[in-house]
Amino acid sequence: MKTITIIFLSLFLTKDCSQKEKEEMKKATIEYQAISRGSYVNIQIQNETLSIVRKREEKAKSYHLAKEDFKELTDLFVKIDLNQLENYKGPEEKRFYDGAAMANVRIVYEGKVYQSQTFDHDSPPVEIEAFVNKIVSFVKTESNDN
Repeated sequence: MKTITIIFLSLFLTKDCSQKEKEEMKKATIEYQAISRGSYVNIQIQNETLSIVRKREEKAKSYHLAKEDFKELTDLFVKIDLNQLENYKGPEEKRFYDGAAMANVRIVYEGKVYQSQTFDHDSPPVEIEAFVNKIVSFVKTESNDN
């Protein structure tokens, strides 16, 4: 009987945590922007909606995120220390000589704005690398769909 109770509680608590994380992610607006002389991309995620702008004067194209993608992004989001986001530095500085687009992440969460330092588009800070790579993967997926 104890075993069944432990299994039941484990499943219940796991589901509860997952739901809580999902709700936390829904409170956030995430914006990723990469800019260079010849390229521009702006990705915004709010709730389960993904908006992508590929040219400066273009209107955003919106998509609904798949449940798996939103869950993975949520799992990565809750691991970020938002108060430290501005302190994370990218490992490379190719953007200083036009070797890479300049990129940054901006998160609005519970009325407060958290923003990263500028980093190379293809080389985000290690602390947020998986999160940024997941966001950028949506643009690559979107361009394959067209």
